[in-house]
Amino acid sequence: MIQLYDDERIDLLIADESMRIIQSPTAFAFSLDAVLLAHFASVPKKRGTILDLCTGNGVIPLLLSRKTKGRITGVEIQERIFHMAERNIELNGLSDSLDVLHGDLKEMKPILGHSSFDVVTCNPPYFPTKSVNEYNHNEYLTIARHEVYCTLEDVVKACKLHVKPGGKVAMVHRPGRLVDLVTLFRSYRLEPKRLQLVYPRVGKEANMLLIEGIRDGKSDMKILPPLYIYNEDGTYTKEAEEIFHG
Repeated sequence: MIQLYDDERIDLLIADESMRIIQSPTAFAFSLDAVLLAHFASVPKKRGTILDLCTGNGVIPLLLSRKTKGRITGVEIQERIFHMAERNIELNGLSDSLDVLHGDLKEMKPILGHSSFDVVTCNPPYFPTKSVNEYNHNEYLTIARHEVYCTLEDVVKACKLHVKPGGKVAMVHRPGRLVDLVTLFRSYRLEPKRLQLVYPRVGKEANMLLIEGIRDGKSDMKILPPLYIYNEDGTYTKEAEEIFHG
């Protein structure tokens, strides 16, 4: 029996009801960006090692486990949310292929080693907020969304440290950080290879981007077709429906 604490609940992770996830409205609940990143990331199907930084309650490793038989490791700095990820792995019977570590992504080299993973994914904090007045009132959400414990450069540096030469790094972020992302990727020898912009609907500005780079790769970035989430009537587009419920 999986124990729940405080305001935690168990939700369906995917539409076919084969996976469930422990969430908390005050501590951590996954959002659209995590689902999109798990769908976008290129992972080996049969074997390999995958690292998910800023793993939260483990949603991305759980989703990736449906695409690969490789070993997946998550890293989460917030202790309460780390324990949620541990229980989510147990809840879904995935302890043989998934594990999660409690720690700071800037300090994981002694544990994870150097150039050890075929793929690294990350849904990092988005906002380089300089004033504490701009933080969320909720500490858990502040740490998840603002660059309190790690900057974007810290994240890219960690990705490069842990991915193998020729390995892939996939990230979801805000379009306003695109130039920063490309600049940092190249600074750390992660050559951007695929980019996709995500739009709420036709006629609106992009509100998310998905980017994938290859360590020590050659210059040649492909811009994928735009992904629209909603039709004009508020229903999911065919592409979004396939991602969320396919």
